[in-house]
Amino acid sequence: MKPLQIGRMKVHKIFEMESPVPLLMQLPGVTAEDLVRLHEWYAAPDEITEDPETCHMTFSVHSWVIELDGLTILIDSCDGNHKNRSIEAVHQLDTRYLENLRAAGFAPEDIDMVMCTHLHFDHIGWNTRLENGKWVPTFPRARYIFGRRDYDYFKENPAGEEFHYEAFLDSIVPVMEAGLGEIVEENFVAHREVGNGVWLEPAFGHSPGCCMVGAQADGPEAIFWGDVIHHPVQLIRHDLPFAFDDDPAAAQLVRKATLERAADGELMCFPAHFRKTSAGQVKRDGNHFRYEFVTG
Repeated sequence: MKPLQIGRMKVHKIFEMESPVPLLMQLPGVTAEDLVRLHEWYAAPDEITEDPETCHMTFSVHSWVIELDGLTILIDSCDGNHKNRSIEAVHQLDTRYLENLRAAGFAPEDIDMVMCTHLHFDHIGWNTRLENGKWVPTFPRARYIFGRRDYDYFKENPAGEEFHYEAFLDSIVPVMEAGLGEIVEENFVAHREVGNGVWLEPAFGHSPGCCMVGAQADGPEAIFWGDVIHHPVQLIRHDLPFAFDDDPAAAQLVRKATLERAADGELMCFPAHFRKTSAGQVKRDGNHFRYEFVTG
């Protein structure tokens, strides 16, 4: 995707990988009728079939980089390389993420701030890299922003969260030990002020402290919604619980409210896991929603 200029702000997508999984494993309850409706505006024939039993959800894993007022802010740092994970699909990865970052014009030393929408393994992995057998911060000049609720939750190694705790140990703890981590409330303002800058917004549900990042600078408001919405099919079935939602009922309410706000406010949306250009706008479509991707 070409960088998007939105007022004073420029936004870049930094790709890491794609990850296909069976649809009904992640989002049980989707029907053939739902998929027909999705096909009306989402053309991805390699993953979306007419049969939920054979259909896949393919997630893009990527970061967003904001350039604004001389600051360079990276949102969500993906899976990371060379990390031991109990999920085979992301175990000991060797992706070209840093090369893709450099191709977009950024060395790791250029990043001033890293903001994590939440502390799941696929949003914090490149916080650190392996150097001489030790995990060190990938972005040595950055302030790393971690929400308090997720930080307090995952540091206790909660039952059933083993793969997120793995990531906490190698992707959060070394940053804190290096003195670069900052634990903040979930309404933290990262730059300037709400409506003219970059800020966190609570979006609890998918994880205990799940957040979104809002940004605006003399142009349309942008929303980086992290894992509030994973895949375009959720614009049609926003009522269904997602497999990894910590509090499915709360996550569903946040998902619907986010879609309504994005549609009614004509927000520029930057999902964490949509394919193609990823960026776009939510539109109302009867009792459902649809997504118009930015082209290019």
